[in-house]
Amino acid sequence: MHHYVPMISSGVAGPLGVIHLPRLWQKVSLETLGKLHPDYPGIGHGYDSMVLAALGLDEGAVREFVKTRKPSYTQFEAWIKAQPGVKLDKATIYKNNAAIRGYIHDDDTRLEILAACGLPDDGSVNPGAIDLNNLDDWAAFHKEVLS
Repeated sequence: MHHYVPMISSGVAGPLGVIHLPRLWQKVSLETLGKLHPDYPGIGHGYDSMVLAALGLDEGAVREFVKTRKPSYTQFEAWIKAQPGVKLDKATIYKNNAAIRGYIHDDDTRLEILAACGLPDDGSVNPGAIDLNNLDDWAAFHKEVLS
């Protein structure tokens, strides 16, 4: 069986405008099929938890819906919109997106990602976690699929 590195960036949003939500859907979907690369959590403690908390979604309910229904991304968003108490107002989405865009990894994580990509820690790479995570994903994809 193939395991997949999630390649949707945390900086991508779907029609609801919530960045990272498409990546969360992809990771949980792959995890329920046993196809998520073992270095990635289906729902982790970083951006995944931030998005769920911001929108008022229950992790267990998200996992169960994806596992039982295997929704397309737009079906996933439709389900989210139908959840009681979900917070999808512009202020909530803006605040969540700003928190994700503004997140900076700690020094050890930054150094680890840059080293794995063969890049120096000289300030030439944007230190934002979205950009560093993209580099990390691309390096993992290259290692697992292309080399």
